[in-house]
Amino acid sequence: MNTKTIWLITVLVATAALLFGYSLGSSNTEQFAYDAGYQKAVTDTKASQQAAADRAFAEAARAANPFQVGNPLEGLEFNPFERAKAVLNPFE
Repeated sequence: MNTKTIWLITVLVATAALLFGYSLGSSNTEQFAYDAGYQKAVTDTKASQQAAADRAFAEAARAANPFQVGNPLEGLEFNPFERAKAVLNPFE
């Protein structure tokens, strides 16, 4: 074999190896990107379904509680010691 034949075989093998590596790498990258996107979509869907279920549960719990009432003394500012102070010390 002469030198030209050895160089030709080396270049062909190197080119074939590069093409094979490129095709192998690009197909795995696309598959990985697809799988990652699919998993993200599944996760987002489950999270939105869970949030909707939580809201529905909270709303049903509020509607089903007939004993839920507000605080009747909310906002009332009454100090019983003010009246006693006025009775005990009329000069103030």
